[in-house]
Amino acid sequence: MQFSAAIGSPYSSVSRIAFLSHLLATDVSALKTPPLNWNYSPTNFFICRSSLTPKKPSPSISAPKVSTSDDTSKTQLLDLIDEDDDVVRQARRSADWKAARAHYDNGIVYQGRIEGSNGGGLLIRFYSLVGFLPYPQLSPSHYCKEPEKSIQEIAKTLTGTLISVKVIHAEEEKRKLIFSEKEATWSKYSNSVKVGNVYEARVGSVEDYGAFAHLRFPDGCYHLTGLVHVSEVSWDLVQDVRDILNEGDLVKVKVIGVDRNKSRITLSIKQLEEDPLLETLEKVIPQDNSGGSTSDDYVIDPLPGLETIVEELKLEEGIIDIKITRQGFEKRVVSQDLQLWLSNAPPNGNQFTLLARAGRQVQEIQLVTSLDQDGIKFALQRVLERVP
Repeated sequence: MQFSAAIGSPYSSVSRIAFLSHLLATDVSALKTPPLNWNYSPTNFFICRSSLTPKKPSPSISAPKVSTSDDTSKTQLLDLIDEDDDVVRQARRSADWKAARAHYDNGIVYQGRIEGSNGGGLLIRFYSLVGFLPYPQLSPSHYCKEPEKSIQEIAKTLTGTLISVKVIHAEEEKRKLIFSEKEATWSKYSNSVKVGNVYEARVGSVEDYGAFAHLRFPDGCYHLTGLVHVSEVSWDLVQDVRDILNEGDLVKVKVIGVDRNKSRITLSIKQLEEDPLLETLEKVIPQDNSGGSTSDDYVIDPLPGLETIVEELKLEEGIIDIKITRQGFEKRVVSQDLQLWLSNAPPNGNQFTLLARAGRQVQEIQLVTSLDQDGIKFALQRVLERVP
């Protein structure tokens, strides 16, 4: 057996590994006697380390010794190869962490294999790394498809499949690699969501401030989720959203807002229905004035408590004029107490419509103001806080 080695000059990482592989495949007994053409001396013989392999400190030994024992030689060679494997693995992992950070910085969608799951989420393969996808970051399409199953049961069926995800956290020092399928789904489907669109939806979690609803797309899957605020659930006063909506309910919703920077969709259920106040007003006070009465017929006496509110409202900045213009009577008693509503009817220039109702009586109030709709709401709130 003959082989050659560089004397006094390091191998490249590739050539060294090839050389070590050659040694393992060769009868190690040949190492007992160096070949005749090998210029061997204890001072100039060494096996070169990979440039990636950290050198072990050896202050008293200038060169490794070649053992005359077959077992010792094999062990030394295997140790060297193991060290190289560790270095290569570490270099690859470091490169993969950099790749994960690049995916995060650039918002790249990655197809990852689901390796398994635990109580909190899925384990996702990212090259040589394994990251974590919490269950709340899953697309709603999974549990909407099988609502009778728990999320843990669904997760078991996903093992071994590919999933589109985005990196939402990558920190090599703390070994934290977090993924989100929701973010990847948002990138794909959000551009088709416009204000005014109407969707069939399935109610998700219900909170004190509103209910989350998963939007059904033309492919039959529920890809995105929006929030129906408590104020957009019904035209009636809602004390508890859970009195009206429950998880799993099928509803129709209207998109009333899309925040693409924050990946948020605002929804409404009530805006798909007629405003009952406007409907009632037109029933008791027809537009052609064939029924009810107007302030041109005679002076309309304000409902009890309304006059004080009107006077206080005139003191608010931005309020120009207030006038009771029409009144009528409903067929049923809505509330014995005075209620004041800001109509959702489009304003006529700087003129808005308020509705005051108590018992069966309804009065229409025209409000001329420089405020917008939200400004009027705040002004009304301040006035009602001052009026006993």
